Amino acid sequence: MAEKILVAVAWPYANGPLHLGHIAGAYLPADIFARYHRLKGNEVLMVSGSDQHGTPITIKAEQEGKTPAEIAGRYHRDFLESWQGLGISFDLFTTTGTANHAQVTQDIFLTLLKKGYIYKGSMSQPYCPQCKRFLPDRYIEGTCPFCHSTGARGDQCDDCGKPMNPAELVSPRCRLCGTAPQFQDSEHFFLKLSAFQDKLAAWAGEQGQWRPNVYALTQRYLKEGLKDRAITRDIGWGVAVPLEGYEGKRIYVWFEAVIGYLSATKEWAKSRGDGEGWRPFWQDKDTKSYYFIGKDNIPFHTIIWPAMLMGYGGLNLPYDVPANEFLTIEGKKLSTSRNWAVWLPDYLSRYDPDPLRYLLSINMPDTGDTDFSWREFFRRNNDELVATYGNLVNRVLTFVYRNFEGGVPQSGKLDDQSQKLLDKAEETLKNVGELISQCHFKQGAMAAMALAQEANRYLDDKSPWKIIKEDKETAATSLYVALGVISALKTALYPFLPFSSQKLHRMMGFGGTIESDGWKLMLPTGGQKLGEPEPLFTKLDENLVDEETARLGQA
Repeated sequence: MAEKILVAVAWPYANGPLHLGHIAGAYLPADIFARYHRLKGNEVLMVSGSDQHGTPITIKAEQEGKTPAEIAGRYHRDFLESWQGLGISFDLFTTTGTANHAQVTQDIFLTLLKKGYIYKGSMSQPYCPQCKRFLPDRYIEGTCPFCHSTGARGDQCDDCGKPMNPAELVSPRCRLCGTAPQFQDSEHFFLKLSAFQDKLAAWAGEQGQWRPNVYALTQRYLKEGLKDRAITRDIGWGVAVPLEGYEGKRIYVWFEAVIGYLSATKEWAKSRGDGEGWRPFWQDKDTKSYYFIGKDNIPFHTIIWPAMLMGYGGLNLPYDVPANEFLTIEGKKLSTSRNWAVWLPDYLSRYDPDPLRYLLSINMPDTGDTDFSWREFFRRNNDELVATYGNLVNRVLTFVYRNFEGGVPQSGKLDDQSQKLLDKAEETLKNVGELISQCHFKQGAMAAMALAQEANRYLDDKSPWKIIKEDKETAATSLYVALGVISALKTALYPFLPFSSQKLHRMMGFGGTIESDGWKLMLPTGGQKLGEPEPLFTKLDENLVDEETARLGQA
């Protein structure tokens, strides 16, 4: 029976282009996962959108002398182009700037307020006497009181991951002018997180499917005790507070952005002409929701969002939060301000998408930080995609096309070695699927490539190119077996390498799409016409290593 699966993916701030840290952290693993489940015949909904209301957008707008809406609109368009170029297959990628999102956010706000989970209170807020304005959390920088990092922000320390309020920072300063802020009292609305301490502890304790890093960090916060947090700010950009007398305040982004998963699902349902179509993904108890995020967002998805859902009532809690660790670049921490990053639009302007998807899959930071280097990109492309997998495909298809009138040869009786390899292909397909379903993406890609290596060894043993003149039937049989393995590989690698897999699907003479055939071994039939073979991957020049490395850190 088909499952319903909600794939909820982190919302990127629309203040700059996407970089490889974003892709490895959340977007590629989500896409691999969604593509696999679609092949399995499950009903998948993958949603996200541009976070248009964060203070990073207003900071960028002030730097460029533009409105926040202009900045957000520009980068939202960039995101859509990047998803298409890299093959990230959202069912809906929307924005937090829609009327639908505002309505859903305000409904949750008012419901929690009515139930007593949101209350009014006074908080001390930073005010910059030089800029003459209240400062949103990200406009404040200082020293983290917990890990003593000097680059902590007023909402969170990226080094230790601890969420905080601006008043907790040591030696705070205005990010815009460097002035030490004054703290003045201002009335705001607070989420009563403390009311959910016991419920969250009981629920989180049962989540044995979570990754160890997600489980451990969540337990750490719960053991320290949850504190109520202000969910409004004195700003003019964002979702309005739906109450009279609060026109100068907005619902703060950390509360509002996570609601985007629900509002996007509702928008998707409406776009299909089914206003109630969101309910099975949020209210059917058999539906599983997976939240793909970076590790800096773990507490928002294992504590804050679940608390909001518990308070609202009647909606599914997250099933899994497969948060990835960080990606470094050439051994250094990624820094967008110093341009120590590989920007996705730049990459896509020069290279094919699948080699990047492959490297980030086989080197995914799922259990610890990993590093991207151009040397490794060059090596993985030429040694693994071209020389191992691509060479297997090219030599088999080309030889068969030339020697069997452009069609699949008829197979004779299989010997033990041949039968074992076909059995291994079917077993690998099953194994890769199980690994993907458990969010073990790196291991899934490795298992598929191991099958390609085994097929190459089989062909070296059988040498059909040598024996074809003396024993065409035996050569045909080994080539048929190789084609069967290649067919398994195009399916097993489709979630990782969708462009080359679909190209191979067509070259092997299969019609339609890989998705329409499903997650199963499709053995070709004797006489099946092949498409004209062409290389799956492009061999790269080693000069790219020095050229691309030199671009890093340049203004």
